[in-house]
Amino acid sequence: MNGTTWVELAYLVSAVLFVTGLKRMQSPATARRGNQLAGIAMLVAVAVTLADPIHPTLDFTSILIGIAIGGVLGAVLARTVKMTAMPELVGFFNGMGGAASSALAAAEFVRAAGTGTRLDVVSAGAIALSMVVGAVTFSGSLVAFGKLAGRISGNPITFPAQKVVSALIALVIVAMGVALTLDSTAGLAGLEPTALFWLFTGLALLLGVLLVIPIGGADMPVVISLLNSYSGLAASAAGFVVGNRILILSGALVGAAGLFLTVLMCKAMNRTLANVIFGAFGGDAASGGKSGRDTDPVRTVDEEGAALLLAYASRVVIVPGYGLAVAQAQHDLKKVTDQLVQRGVDVRYAIHPVAGRMPGHMNVLLAEADVPYDVLYDLDEINDDFGQTDVVLVVGANDVVNPEARNPQSVIAGMPILDVDRAKNVIVMKRSLSPGFAGIANPLFHLEHTYMLFGDAANSMRTLSREVGEV
Repeated sequence: MNGTTWVELAYLVSAVLFVTGLKRMQSPATARRGNQLAGIAMLVAVAVTLADPIHPTLDFTSILIGIAIGGVLGAVLARTVKMTAMPELVGFFNGMGGAASSALAAAEFVRAAGTGTRLDVVSAGAIALSMVVGAVTFSGSLVAFGKLAGRISGNPITFPAQKVVSALIALVIVAMGVALTLDSTAGLAGLEPTALFWLFTGLALLLGVLLVIPIGGADMPVVISLLNSYSGLAASAAGFVVGNRILILSGALVGAAGLFLTVLMCKAMNRTLANVIFGAFGGDAASGGKSGRDTDPVRTVDEEGAALLLAYASRVVIVPGYGLAVAQAQHDLKKVTDQLVQRGVDVRYAIHPVAGRMPGHMNVLLAEADVPYDVLYDLDEINDDFGQTDVVLVVGANDVVNPEARNPQSVIAGMPILDVDRAKNVIVMKRSLSPGFAGIANPLFHLEHTYMLFGDAANSMRTLSREVGEV
């Protein structure tokens, strides 16, 4: 077996592992194993690429140092980052993927420019595409990271003629990319090729910022999915730059999976992708937008009263939200669930597709507390059952249970919600009556059969667990 044959076979094994891993990620029950398979696939791909005899002049010292630094940082982040910070970490990782693809494209262009080599159309086009998509992903992901981490306002940031400015910048980028593709040694409008390339890169970075700043907190799950897709496309284009087939394949898989997930998120929010990208919707929890409903009376309940309602119910549905992640109360919630099940109560979890700040946020959170997968139900599976549910326990969720979505005049009009207001009783665990990411009040809190359990979810859940056990 010659050198080329074993490399191709190893790449084939890596590709199969990538596809199998991605397939397993479609279910929470197999997602962990799928992630492990994908990691093994990448390890095989990297090892084979480094051992490939067509790369005899690699600087293995620098490569190993880079791998060591990246491995240590990855291990530290995996162990120390809290679940509440996972969405912004994913956004940051997306940005780093885009930055890596852009750096590779820039290195290839600078190398060719330094030797005066004219790149062929395919190579030049791949470099231009990798650079623009990678740069947009990098800067856009940093903005998303800032919004999710609270370092940038979660409200839409807009200015006059913003869409026009973004469109003009995009057109200029396309013109520059075409010029660089057709002749990498020729300039444009008096600019030398290298200067043109760096201006092209700078505009792509600016475009990434302009595309994300007008997007509010309510759309962040969609943005994270979309940027993940961008990072995959940038990696695939980088694969064409260096002629590496496994990079092309893995990048294409990530890009396709991210785009598919984005479409699903848009469907879950009853939005179009164009509306998310070019619209300005949603704000953070600190934003305004409260209506007069916030001054209406509410019925409150303490942990003892909530425990009685839950313990003597026949059917209970739990709706987790971002507040559960903030309080890290999933383990105490699992204790409450176990106690109710021991009493013969039918307990299920209703998971909204965009609950939390990234796709699958609630599934991962509940898996951390060993909540069985067979009691997790998607919106479409459980929505018709709320009318026959005795008690719904809403923990830190807001917009995904807001009946205002049925109001044609609301900013979340048409967004599919969990119909918890149709249950016989609703208990809402929340710190206050503040609005959710969409920045609007929730009339659910003021219904006659809704009981507000105010306080920190972690403390309230611990007390609730103790009270349920004593009933």
